[in-house]
Amino acid sequence: MRHNHYKLCLIFYLYMSSMSKEFSRKSKEDKPVVAICYDFDKTLSPDDMQAQGYIQSVGYEVESFWKESNGLAEENDIDQNLAYMFTMLRTAHGRFVFNRKALMDYGAQVKLFPGVATWFKRMKEYGRDKGVIVEHYIISSGLKEMIEGTKVANEFERIYANSFYYDKDGVAQWPAQVINYTSKTQFLFRIEKGTLDINDPGVNDYFEPENIRVPFRNMIYIGDSDTDIPCMKLVNSYSGHSIGVFNPETNDKSKVYKMMKDNRIKYFAPADYTENSELDKLVKAIIDRTASNEKLMSIHYQNKKEQTNNDK
Repeated sequence: MRHNHYKLCLIFYLYMSSMSKEFSRKSKEDKPVVAICYDFDKTLSPDDMQAQGYIQSVGYEVESFWKESNGLAEENDIDQNLAYMFTMLRTAHGRFVFNRKALMDYGAQVKLFPGVATWFKRMKEYGRDKGVIVEHYIISSGLKEMIEGTKVANEFERIYANSFYYDKDGVAQWPAQVINYTSKTQFLFRIEKGTLDINDPGVNDYFEPENIRVPFRNMIYIGDSDTDIPCMKLVNSYSGHSIGVFNPETNDKSKVYKMMKDNRIKYFAPADYTENSELDKLVKAIIDRTASNEKLMSIHYQNKKEQTNNDK
C-alpha cells in the first residue's frame, strides 16, 4: 500500500509541476521550416536498438526476449511498449544497475545505416542554401536514453521516445513517457505549432494558418513499418511527404510495397543516407519544392491580409 501511495503522490506531483511550468516555445521565423521526422529502429539503424547488445547482455536470445515481452502484453492487456520496458527492468535485476548511463552505454553500441552520421548536417546546409530552415526530430517507440547514447543524438531538435523516471540515486523506477504507434501523432502537432515540450497544453491552441510554424505540407516523415502508419497517413493527409525506407542490404521491399499500395506513403527508397543516394536526392527535391511553394504561400497570405483589411 505504501508503495502504491508513493507512486500516486509522484504522479500528482508531476502533474502539478506541469501545470505551473512556463514552457519554451518556438515561434515562426521569417524563413520556411522543413521538419524531417524519423522513426529510429530499422529507419536510421538496421535493427531494434535492444537487439544490439542489451538483450544479449541479460542472457536472452533476441527472439525469446521479444516472445516473452509480447506474451506479457497479450496475457495482461498491457501496452507492448510498457511490456518491453518492464521486461528490460526485470531482466537487468541482479545483473547491473539499471540507470541512464547504462542505457546510454548500450545506445553507443547501436549501428547506423550508411551515411546517417553526416546526413543531418548535410540536409541543414542544403536547406540553408535554398533559404529553408531544416530541423530533425525523432518520433520513436524505442528508448530515449539509448538514442541519447548514439553518436547522432545531438543532431535532433527533440527526441520523442519512451523513457524512464529515475529516483534520487538515478535508478529507473517507472515509465516517464510511453509512445506507441497512435500516440506518435501528437508530436507532429507539437512540431507544427512549436509547442515542443511534451506537457505543453498549447498544442491544443488554435493558430491562424499564416502563423503555423511548420505546416504539415513542410513535414517529411521517414519510417519503415506498421508502427509508423498513423504518422505517415496524417502527414500525407495534409499534403506532407511520407517516405518508407527498407534495408539496402536485404533489399526486402515487401513492407514499402504494402504501404504504397495502401496509400500510407508517397515515396520509398533504400535506407542509404549517403550523399547522392536515392534518399538524398528525394529529400533535397522536397526541400527545393518547399522553397518555391512557400514563396507562393507568402504572397497568398499577403493578398488575403490585404483583402481582410479592406473589408473592415
